Amino acid sequence: MSDRAYSLFEEQQRARGIDLNQVKEQLKAFQIETPSWGYGDSGTRFKVFQKTGVPRTPYEKLDDAAQVHRVTGLCPSVAIHIPWDKVDDYGKLRSHAENQGLKIGAVNPNLFQEDDYMLGSVTNTDPAIRRKATDHLIECVDIAKETGSRDISLWFADGTNYPGQGDIRKRKAWMHEALSELYKALTPEMRMLIEYKFFEPAFYHTDLADWGMAYNYARKLGPQAQVLVDTGHHAPGTNVEHIVAYLIDEGKLGGFHFNARKYADDDLIVGTTNPYELFLIFYQILSAARDEDVAIRSTVNNIAYMIDQSHNIEQKIPAMIRSVLNAQTQFAKALLINHEEIAEAQEKHDVLGAEDAVRRAFEFDVTPLLHAFREEQGFPVDPMRVYLSSSYGQDILARGKGGASW
Repeated sequence: MSDRAYSLFEEQQRARGIDLNQVKEQLKAFQIETPSWGYGDSGTRFKVFQKTGVPRTPYEKLDDAAQVHRVTGLCPSVAIHIPWDKVDDYGKLRSHAENQGLKIGAVNPNLFQEDDYMLGSVTNTDPAIRRKATDHLIECVDIAKETGSRDISLWFADGTNYPGQGDIRKRKAWMHEALSELYKALTPEMRMLIEYKFFEPAFYHTDLADWGMAYNYARKLGPQAQVLVDTGHHAPGTNVEHIVAYLIDEGKLGGFHFNARKYADDDLIVGTTNPYELFLIFYQILSAARDEDVAIRSTVNNIAYMIDQSHNIEQKIPAMIRSVLNAQTQFAKALLINHEEIAEAQEKHDVLGAEDAVRRAFEFDVTPLLHAFREEQGFPVDPMRVYLSSSYGQDILARGKGGASW
């Protein structure tokens, strides 16, 4: 992208009252955590398509994640999933990450892949299974202490398939019991992020079905418990940005799992099916960042942006690069919103004027801005091209097949 293209873009934005130097400062602060499991083989309910060269160990997952950060500058942390990423020495894993310019991010317990959990983990009628599940949650706190992680990211598959299969209110109480014990085990620096999902793998009811249930638990537990919004975990047509604004206002938005969906929890590459929704999510966040309330701004400043995707047919590293770049693109567009113009239209009851002020920012091509920003920061102007032209993708083929997310 030529200097002239950027100069024209800068002039255009200045005329709208947008200072691109301020925009670039905000772009510097935007970081996205990639998931270790996004680099391994995964699949649908029907088949896992094994790829040559996927990681065989948690250490190799970190190696691949380092490649994404190297070309994008966006991804300095990697979430881990236990026991998929279980190792004998978590201090060694932490050191390996740091040697790659990374840090270990959120620790994700796994309470859905053992036979004992077929009818529930922390909500199982068997107290021994509930104890086993809760002990695993506490184990993940201990792992977080060793890895220097702040967040324990929680998603439960618990639910039922048929009416009468379980006592919904008893299960609610058991869920709260387990979460309370986990909460007490946190250090003062840690947070627990409570995720929800309205269906799947349970098809009649899910114990943590929506953001309201997650919020209710977080409110009862205390300030270190917050809600995690997965963009694929809602019923079709749900206004996700409305949920985002509400949780920010309540001081309970802890983070995101970004992905894309068309029909259900498709776990597709971010920004590929509804980029406008992603843009509008960032609009609500950036609007709240301007609030006079210090507590609101503090909530915004502590949001964890994370990817949670299942790359079934795609090559893992290029898919992750595409994901984080798509998120950066929509964040950059949201930074071009003129909030004073929107406020003025709202005061005048100018419905179309307010809508136009939002949409106009979305319609800009931010390529000149992102190219200039990356160049100034010392990152490749075209991260995907640089990765694909490197030898790394060929080098890792020597791993053969057989890698997995777990």
